[in-house]
Amino acid sequence: MKEPTLGNPQNTIAVLQKHQFTFQKKFGQNFLIDTHVLDKIIRSAEISRDDMVLEIGPGIGTMTQYLACAAGKVIAVEIDRALIPILEDTLEGYDNVRVINGDILKIDLPKLVEEENGGRPIKVVANLPYYITTPIIMGLFEGDVPLKSITVMVQKEVADRMQAAPGSKDYGALSLAVQYYAKPYIAANVPQNCFMPRPRIGSAVIRLERYETPPVEVKDEKLLFSIIRASFNQRRKTLANGLKNSAELDFAKEEIEAAIEKLGKGASVRGETLTLEEFAELSNRLCRE
Repeated sequence: MKEPTLGNPQNTIAVLQKHQFTFQKKFGQNFLIDTHVLDKIIRSAEISRDDMVLEIGPGIGTMTQYLACAAGKVIAVEIDRALIPILEDTLEGYDNVRVINGDILKIDLPKLVEEENGGRPIKVVANLPYYITTPIIMGLFEGDVPLKSITVMVQKEVADRMQAAPGSKDYGALSLAVQYYAKPYIAANVPQNCFMPRPRIGSAVIRLERYETPPVEVKDEKLLFSIIRASFNQRRKTLANGLKNSAELDFAKEEIEAAIEKLGKGASVRGETLTLEEFAELSNRLCRE
């Protein structure tokens, strides 16, 4: 297997010039040009030859080369058709890589994992486009994709929100959704000068290790997430008012207040102070099954 050649700014520029590539703002393209960060991502993802890795948005194939050297198989899904000829060039000689030109949100991933890995759990590694980070991560968790872990480069403030604790300013619906499915760990903070072109904001590498079973038991997952969303839709409101005003929920004021009281919380409690366990208990008390 060839040693990776990308990750070095000069080589990245040479590839882009050779193919006369123009960055597409609509795809949120920022290519990594720091070999230390690339090594850190591969280490954080704990990839071995036994693993199949799904890479989302390989760009010109920088991280793909590193993944190919570490993993048994790499499936790279790229939405930008203009990058496909570049990937054919930069990934020549990496025989364990398959590139798919497509939209990750529209691909049948359980079927792909069945075909490519016999349905065994995969690891996802990606430098995600920031404008679509949350739909991609939640789509992976909610879409019955067999997963061991997700290790991704995201906007720093999004990484902070994913691992935030109750009561902090970053804590919200995304924190709870991620922590229901996985254990988050920020592996590295990455400054803007590690990318081409430079993004306006800092980034972070976060690893989400998938739980085999969620850390809380709920009777109705859909209801749990409806309650969580309603609790954070208007952060300044009390929890009771947030739930009463939600178009997603249909509970009488008395039901909501009784359920909150049974949590041992006062009437003025806000959603941002509740733990995942308390949201699960509230959801189970309100569940009508």
